[in-house]
Amino acid sequence: MGQFSPNKSRIGHVMSNLESMGLTQALVCDPMSIWYLTGYYNQPLERFFALHLSADGKGGATSTLFCNKLFPDATGAANAIVTFDDTENPIPLIAAVTKSDKPLGVDRKLVAHWLLPMMDAQIASDFRLASNAVDDARAIKDDAEKDLMREASRINDEAMSWLAAQVHEGVTERKIASGLLAEYRRLGAGDHSFSPIVSFGTNAADPHHEPDGTTLGKGDMVLFDVGCKRQGYCSDMTRTFFTAEPTDRQLEVYNTVRRANEAAEAIIKPGVTFAEIDLTARHVIEDAGFGPYFTHRLGHQIGLEDHEPGDVSCTHDEPVKAGMIFSIEPGIYLPGEIGVRIEDLVIVTEDGCEVLNHYSHEPQVLKA
Repeated sequence: MGQFSPNKSRIGHVMSNLESMGLTQALVCDPMSIWYLTGYYNQPLERFFALHLSADGKGGATSTLFCNKLFPDATGAANAIVTFDDTENPIPLIAAVTKSDKPLGVDRKLVAHWLLPMMDAQIASDFRLASNAVDDARAIKDDAEKDLMREASRINDEAMSWLAAQVHEGVTERKIASGLLAEYRRLGAGDHSFSPIVSFGTNAADPHHEPDGTTLGKGDMVLFDVGCKRQGYCSDMTRTFFTAEPTDRQLEVYNTVRRANEAAEAIIKPGVTFAEIDLTARHVIEDAGFGPYFTHRLGHQIGLEDHEPGDVSCTHDEPVKAGMIFSIEPGIYLPGEIGVRIEDLVIVTEDGCEVLNHYSHEPQVLKA
């Protein structure tokens, strides 16, 4: 008892966002967002799991957590805990808490299996997608979150050194990838933040290549895109290496990507738009003649999940804000020839940005 409690500051931020949407209540179904707001985490699978937030009329909020009796004890996680078993229909229990004469905000994780019966039962006057109310709150990291993100990236920097040391002629992508989790745990991380990408030679021209039985050949370039979790918070970094003295062509591609990465990071500060950051990197690559081969957005927001809502793309015209954390990962992918990506995470500060990754951007030739 007492290990969970509603985070008043975070809930207050969400309620302020809801108010700006014309809402006074919402149903949060994303397990990670529930953890963010209450400290209680559970993966419900097909069972119903939700946190109801409602303005209390005094500038605050009341919270009710709906949990199956099979779930771990959630005592303290909300002002009220409503439990039910597999034979009970949770819809009447939810209806007893929601205000039927007010619209209800719901998030993208509320599946039709539950949403449609709620609509039929008229538990609210209207249903509105309100994921942004929580997403926007989660996008601004507090000091504790920033410290955990720094620590996760520090571990990732150290793990990159380990990865580089595993490279030798004849080793397979899968062999290196399979050993990474043990190294992460040795360094103090809990898990991967996503499945590691290990790409040799032409495989690196596939941005999301899955490690397979490909063996390292003489002179192959090597790309590692990896991340770990530290107390729930994610890291994500990409580095590309040479295993022989690079050709002029290889070095041209590498240095173009490096310049794109560093140019984008140099302009980041509050008020600059995500689109401007993307286009800064993209123009470097286009000016070098490789524009058609930069085939994805520049980056994504990150925190409790490796990919969180809000991308760094040429169509995202919102300004960045202090406390946001996102990736800067330009790449050039020449099918059948070469793939290079260099990725860092950055925290937006009051007057610029802090780059979380300290592993060098300098071209490195590994002794393979």
